[in-house]
Amino acid sequence: MNGIRNFLGKHIDVNISGKGVFTGLLIDLGSDILVMHNGFHYLYIPLVHIQSVKLGMTDLAISELSEQPIENHAEPISYRKILVNAKGLFLEIYTSGGHSIHGYLTGIMNDYFVFYSPVYHTVFISMNHLKYLIPYQQDMTPYSLNQEYFPVKPSNITLSRTFEQQIKKLEGKFVVLDMDEHPRKIGLLKSFEDQQLELVTANGDTYYWNMHHIKTVHLP
Repeated sequence: MNGIRNFLGKHIDVNISGKGVFTGLLIDLGSDILVMHNGFHYLYIPLVHIQSVKLGMTDLAISELSEQPIENHAEPISYRKILVNAKGLFLEIYTSGGHSIHGYLTGIMNDYFVFYSPVYHTVFISMNHLKYLIPYQQDMTPYSLNQEYFPVKPSNITLSRTFEQQIKKLEGKFVVLDMDEHPRKIGLLKSFEDQQLELVTANGDTYYWNMHHIKTVHLP
């Protein structure tokens, strides 16, 4: 931690699990998250998914930094504080796969958060699997949609305190795991016991998925 702190105010290369190398100016550092600016956006990256950090070989052309879009009134910063202060802001977030999702935070629970996307609607996301989040610039919305596409209360689903309890509540419902289009991750959540999701797919096959490897769950 102290080693990375020496890079504050300098350009760094950050290797993120499953996503590759990001280059930017190191703005802030907490015990479990760092903030960097890539010349266009602020990126908030949980340290648990950072494989390596090194001093950048070249400096980005950053003429003037705008104010950080996520307020932080308390020091030092932390992953949970960033999530709490980001609630209601339009964000791009990435967990896995070939694409990010866009929308806004609507709820923060013990070990997961609730995200509303105009594409996927209400998504339950494990805090353990968020790779990064990028706040939108002021006055911008995902897909340039009007505010009417972003309801204040986007779902009437009652929330449980933990990700495990929330998954249990979805038994008997048709779900999509990890926002994945693969047929084996789409189906009826028949049961959830002993950290295993029993999922019945379209052709009747049954898969058992380890909860600890599930990044997101949503109802299509």
